[in-house]
Amino acid sequence: MVNGKKEKEKISQNYLSKKLNYLSNKNGFLGVENNFKIREKSVIVPFGLEKTVSYGKGTKNGPKKIIQASHQVELYDEEFEQETFKRIGVKTIKPFKINSNIKKALDQISNLNNKIIMRDLFPVVLGGEHSITCGCIRPFVKRYKKLMIVQFDAHADLRDSYNSEKYSHASAMRRCLDYNNVSLLSLGIRNISKDEIPFLKKNSHRINIFWAKDKHKWRLDKLKKILKNKNVYLTFDVDSFDSGIMPATGTPEPGGLFWYETLNLLKYIFKSSNVVGADINELAPIKGFESYNFLVAKLVYKILSYKFLFK
Repeated sequence: MVNGKKEKEKISQNYLSKKLNYLSNKNGFLGVENNFKIREKSVIVPFGLEKTVSYGKGTKNGPKKIIQASHQVELYDEEFEQETFKRIGVKTIKPFKINSNIKKALDQISNLNNKIIMRDLFPVVLGGEHSITCGCIRPFVKRYKKLMIVQFDAHADLRDSYNSEKYSHASAMRRCLDYNNVSLLSLGIRNISKDEIPFLKKNSHRINIFWAKDKHKWRLDKLKKILKNKNVYLTFDVDSFDSGIMPATGTPEPGGLFWYETLNLLKYIFKSSNVVGADINELAPIKGFESYNFLVAKLVYKILSYKFLFK
């Protein structure tokens, strides 16, 4: 009789043996022609989980709108003087039903990311709310002895729970830090609650925050030192952008990052560390304002360029 451990390994192997279920190229991220053949290096995962949002709603529609907007993104990147997609290959997972139980939903995205990285591919998960991240990182936590999360966000997300929900979007980084081998570098934070301060102080050896109020005096050499030779998982809450350019999110905050500031930070991150995966979350599309969806689609494309085209 097969013991429990062997049975689990068998189930895992069978699960991983299944093919990833992709959309056609023309319906996936960027919408490139179907006759373009190149083996994928990156996989886009639409995962519109929306269970714990506490203010503006609509994040479940984010992935669909990002993919639609990506069909209008110029494929030529003037920074690299080439069409990024021809160098890396991008495939998009076909949307699937997300479990109504948040813990089981996080198991879903964990299992899917595991399948992707077992194939040596780079996953980019499109949320959905920020609570997805602790599920997204699970296979990376197992793979790497130490993992640094780089968080772009307006909010610290260090509450132990919010509205009695342990897996709340307001607890996203706290749940990630439940893993002892995870550290956190947060960029653009400008909203933190009194209840989060004791945890922040107690874990100051694991958490570095670059506060938005101080961005005029951020030292990029310090950022580079923190990141050097680290395995990094990138999580990007779109409310890290200033509310003037990104109001399409649950809790838009003034005083945030602008486009070229953000790209400059991303370049430092990708040049200084080994970025192993990413998620982009909290887009809550506003009907008739496609520019916000387009901004996020272009951000995803720039992240892929920085991942694969830097030498």
